[in-house]
Amino acid sequence: MPALSPESLQMIDAIARHGSFARAARELGKVPSALTYSVRKIEDELDALLFDRSGHRARLTPAGEELLREGRPLLEAFEALAQRVHRYATGWETELRIAVNGALNCSALLDLVDDFEALGTGTRLRFSYEVLRGNWDALLSGRADITIGADADNAPAEGFQSRAMGALPFVFCMSPHHPLAKAQEPLQTTDIDRHTALVVADTARRLPAGTKGLLSKQHTITLPTIELKIQAMIRGLGCGYLPQPLATAPLAQGLLVARAVEGPPASERLVYAWRGPAEGRAMKWMLKRLQSARLHAALLSPPQASAHAAGAA
Repeated sequence: MPALSPESLQMIDAIARHGSFARAARELGKVPSALTYSVRKIEDELDALLFDRSGHRARLTPAGEELLREGRPLLEAFEALAQRVHRYATGWETELRIAVNGALNCSALLDLVDDFEALGTGTRLRFSYEVLRGNWDALLSGRADITIGADADNAPAEGFQSRAMGALPFVFCMSPHHPLAKAQEPLQTTDIDRHTALVVADTARRLPAGTKGLLSKQHTITLPTIELKIQAMIRGLGCGYLPQPLATAPLAQGLLVARAVEGPPASERLVYAWRGPAEGRAMKWMLKRLQSARLHAALLSPPQASAHAAGAA
């Protein structure tokens, strides 16, 4: 394999994203030893060290950062070329990449996936879990063909089309044993600022990372998913905003409590978006199904309440 090829760039990108050769190997369907050997061979051929392996995480060296900065657009161009060739030949994309807001009830999409698979098109569906500006970043960088649940208020001025899905409310939550659980409402920013905030890492790679309801002086614990944030909140490790649909069950079970905060209620106006025009048959099919108001309602509802609604979408 040449030192610089789509395969080598894909490997280096995966390791950089995961910070781990083992996790990158799992994503790529390789054994870690084979991945390590391949990267060392690339480094030897380039006569440049791409990763600093001295710590617990594999970190890019300045040479590695430069390689990915210039190489990622090339990798995206290779993938786009393969998609276009296959689409011209069959009308169906080889792969349809869909970014989904992690704040949604993502299980509502499973019936959609089931219906698409029943078509037998051969198009692979690839979903990614995105947070905050990561939803727009995935679309604009070419990592995704469609993004579901992007915040309309953070929409970049780029060439895309979008349709409204509805409003997603957020609630400020904490464990019943947390000091703020007994505080007088509405909570003031001076009260909240003294306590640890639980946040989910923004998945944006190119756009500047954003935050949701975070005060500038707060101590924070950053977690990879909203589900883990909820678990940490139940254990009393901190407080913060949660999407109302995902907070419904732990609130009803008494595992969490919600408190009013000074100022207007927190919410996001969500849209699904894509780069137009839609040319492939898989994207056209998916965009038609995403028009469903019942599917929107299912995505914005608590998981257990949405099973039948999603099936009727």
